[in-house]
Amino acid sequence: MRIDLHTHSRVSDGTDTPTGLVLKALEAGLDVIALTDHDTFDGVPEAVAAGERMGVRVVPGIEMSTDVAGHSVHLLGYGCDMHHPALTQELATVRDGRSRRLPAMCRQLSEAGVPVSLDDITAAAQSARALGRPHVADAMVARGYVADRTEAFDKYLAEGKPGYVARYSTDLARAITLVHEAGGAAVIAHPWSRGNYDVVTASLLESLVAGYGLDGIEVDHEDHDTDTRRLLFEMGARLGLIRTGSSDYHGAGKKGHPLGINLTRKSAFLELVSRIRSRGGTV
Repeated sequence: MRIDLHTHSRVSDGTDTPTGLVLKALEAGLDVIALTDHDTFDGVPEAVAAGERMGVRVVPGIEMSTDVAGHSVHLLGYGCDMHHPALTQELATVRDGRSRRLPAMCRQLSEAGVPVSLDDITAAAQSARALGRPHVADAMVARGYVADRTEAFDKYLAEGKPGYVARYSTDLARAITLVHEAGGAAVIAHPWSRGNYDVVTASLLESLVAGYGLDGIEVDHEDHDTDTRRLLFEMGARLGLIRTGSSDYHGAGKKGHPLGINLTRKSAFLELVSRIRSRGGTV
């Protein structure tokens, strides 16, 4: 069984429709995928329906923007009730924070000599429900300022760069609680990517397991080298965490992350499903 539990559609910052994503998963020989768009479930119904037609199992998922002491950490939620009031309200607040920072980003980019308008960003985002820096990057590509998203982030949009503006994110512990209240399982995405080795520490993980029932960590990810994967796998085993693997696929929006490049073991997936079912979630 080939299982990829972290993918994105153009409902957030991927480049495929939910149906197109499922078709590509089928072509890649995947049996199970999770659609985990940023801060929105809007693409899940279409993806699930496409999966039923094509014979690909689609797990409802989400990737939440969360915060630990001022540092960005992403949380994957699987099997949640997509209409759970507290979770949907929090996601709406996060999306509002995404949108509210765009005018400030436009001003700062203009001051940096690479003007981008809100109309440019909206056009680049197309039907995306959760607007973010990748869409600003796409607008910059369309304007000819940069070659791709990577260059846009490296020069202008990453933290500390001219176009960066902070935004609201959910406290990580609260996000885990919200996922559980909605019947889902909570897994920290790529915990040691983006310089987060000193943020997502062993002591933090231990406290999240003991105090909030964190379910798992994403171990096999392209942002983790071989030693990192080994350390995370061993640490996760010691803490009783489910250890997953995935592509973090964004279509053409993220290089080097093709579908199925990393996979979740069947035993880990079945444990994830068991926890979701025990909370009344949907798989």
